[in-house]
Amino acid sequence: MDGSHLHSDRRGFLVGAGAVALSACGRGGTGGRTRLVLGDQVHLLQSKAAAAGALGNLAYDVEWANFVGAAPLLEALNAGAVDTAPAGDLPVVLAAAAKVPLKVIAASVSAPRDIGILVPPGSPIRSVAGLAGHRVIVSSARGSIAHYLLLEALKEAKLDRHKVDIGFMLPNDAAAAFAAGRIDAWATFGTYQIAAEQRGARLLRDGQGINTGLSVIAASDAALADTGKRAALKDVLARFRNASLWARAHPADYARVLAKATGMDPKLAQLVVDRQNPLLVAPDAAVIGPLQRVVDRFHADGELPAHVDVASIVDASLFPA
Repeated sequence: MDGSHLHSDRRGFLVGAGAVALSACGRGGTGGRTRLVLGDQVHLLQSKAAAAGALGNLAYDVEWANFVGAAPLLEALNAGAVDTAPAGDLPVVLAAAAKVPLKVIAASVSAPRDIGILVPPGSPIRSVAGLAGHRVIVSSARGSIAHYLLLEALKEAKLDRHKVDIGFMLPNDAAAAFAAGRIDAWATFGTYQIAAEQRGARLLRDGQGINTGLSVIAASDAALADTGKRAALKDVLARFRNASLWARAHPADYARVLAKATGMDPKLAQLVVDRQNPLLVAPDAAVIGPLQRVVDRFHADGELPAHVDVASIVDASLFPA
């Protein structure tokens, strides 16, 4: 996510993102109750909570807002259109570096193989070094986990990044371009990567040994400063934690709900769950340390507008003991 794309103009966000139309999340819920607007990507968090029955009998109201990638989701957080944003580690750090007022309140760790650089079936490109002179599209924006993978993989292959034509597209747009043969290679992640591989895309390099595999849930400083929302966030994190425990114990049930929520092929949904069914954990030293090392490296490469002390953007106090 390019920091220059972050802004506080809610009208611009709602038109540009095309994801949801939300009323101001500062308004109360029914009967004056606190209302949380929970951001999501590809319905992953919502479907997990629904499958586990985790959000029943709430003392506050919940509204979900689904997005196709971290960049528009974090723009929404900055604009006050959502209270929380689940995203990869680096997009959240880049948002913080761009002065988006947020804190990391939870984390999870997936296999780094869930991030990859792909080429179409039949491509003559056989290695990362073979990307020289070719166009590589990164999802979803500058500073994404896929962008970090590409830059580090190019270093590993001893290929100057300037010898690769790097562009950025939201995952759904990139998926269409990739399927149509309009791009030579695609650095992507998660559901989009798995779907492309199922259609025959070939993996040049995954994130093993490069990416942390960390995802985080960020909350806006405004939501954390609101007494009612802070209490609701603490409660909802406990429910998300229980949902993650349930989903790990019942992956097939979770996959069925995910398929129904997204319209995804059930076999693809099961593959997604096999790769993306992590346990929600506190953003403690085991999270901060690896992320700080990646941040330091990304900053040294000139990809962060400002250095970020990861511990300073973490609030672990809401996570259940």
